[in-house]
Amino acid sequence: MAGMNTLPQPDRNKIELARVMESLSDPTRLAIVAFLASLPGDGGEARCGAFTAFGSKQNLTYHLAKLREAGVTTARPVGTSRFISLRREDLDRRFPGMLDSIIAAALSEPDRVEIVRKAQEEQRQDAAAA
Repeated sequence: MAGMNTLPQPDRNKIELARVMESLSDPTRLAIVAFLASLPGDGGEARCGAFTAFGSKQNLTYHLAKLREAGVTTARPVGTSRFISLRREDLDRRFPGMLDSIIAAALSEPDRVEIVRKAQEEQRQDAAAA
């Protein structure tokens, strides 16, 4: 388990390609990753409240856990909130170029681009309210 994070996630050297690819095979999780990659800092953080464009709270909990457990994202607890971010550096070191290729392919689909735009707007609103 990595760092002081209380949620399970693999250390960088234990991230497995098969688990990463399996986690990204779901359209919702792929859209979440494309959204995170679009944030400032090339995978900046978003508070859990910014993900409502991707589904119900129960579904989001499931999808975010799958991404974290595969090593694609990390969750940073702050009080009662969690901030989700891509593990871009870890993924780029383990599998150079993979994440950029997957994100580019994901954003070549108009429906996915639209949901990412909706999530970006919700992120701006969430950040302004915080």
